[in-house]
Amino acid sequence: MEEKILQKEEKLKARLEQLSVLEKEILQKQKFIKDKEKEKKQVLLRLSPSLWNELAAWAEDDIRSINGQIEFLLSECVKQRKNH
Repeated sequence: MEEKILQKEEKLKARLEQLSVLEKEILQKQKFIKDKEKEKKQVLLRLSPSLWNELAAWAEDDIRSINGQIEFLLSECVKQRKNH
């Protein structure tokens, strides 16, 4: 009887070890995906001087860089588009 319990215990320990390995793999994959999402793509954007000035003033009001302001505005537009 006690031997059966020990065998079951060993099987459970082995399963726990397997789950631990799988959990580590999942966490590594999640970190990889998250890191890839953080990468920024460069885009060449041509703007008229008047639009540039408007964006610069708006960015200053919001305490952002012009790049940050453009990224923020594009992100907001994408969110709105997804919600419609």
